[in-house]
Amino acid sequence: MIDITLEELLEAGCHFGHQTRRWNPRMSPYIYGAKEGIHIFDLAKTRQAITEAFDKISQTVSEGGVVLFVGTKRQAKDIVRDAAIKVGMPYVVTRWLGGTLTNFEQVKKSIRKLADLKEGLATGKFKEYTKKERLLMEREMIRLEHLFGGLVNLNKLPDLVFIIDTHKETSAVAEANRLGIPILGITDTNADPTKIEYPIPANDDAVKSISIILDFVAKAVEDGKTKQAAVATA
Repeated sequence: MIDITLEELLEAGCHFGHQTRRWNPRMSPYIYGAKEGIHIFDLAKTRQAITEAFDKISQTVSEGGVVLFVGTKRQAKDIVRDAAIKVGMPYVVTRWLGGTLTNFEQVKKSIRKLADLKEGLATGKFKEYTKKERLLMEREMIRLEHLFGGLVNLNKLPDLVFIIDTHKETSAVAEANRLGIPILGITDTNADPTKIEYPIPANDDAVKSISIILDFVAKAVEDGKTKQAAVATA
């Protein structure tokens, strides 16, 4: 169970949407009104959505499930990476590669190649190769690390996908929808919430807004892991 107040959401700026002319009418159930040409979210519904997302994540993780964190926009990528690493979950923060989910077998090959290159270069396994060949291997490792570094521990398709800015991450949304993987995501006033199983109506641009929601997502993962450990030792 989470403990979050409307005042905390207000202070983080979660209530600010986009300009009224940029809205998606499907977000209307979550909008309280408008002020100076900016849509304002109903924070009671934002709080309810965070609570529902928390419960879903906690339950999924307690059953051994995996949550993939996605946030490639400039102001989100660092905090998304840090949160995912902290709770031991995979992440995508550079750019979404087409087929990350729908062609996961190929992605796994790239992940294995990255692991092999890391191990080989670290242990001297490739010492018989020429200096030029080792340099090429290092460059390939750096390239793969940039693209797949956040997925190295993803051995199977995720059970949930958490997305910062579902309007921006259209490819991630489409792939998860196609495979029937539930999505939890921050949906600003320009988003289409009908494609998201657990939409969290909130400001997806302000760092404080992203951070407070991300913090509860991370806490949900930790809560699920605690429950899983308790069952295992019972």
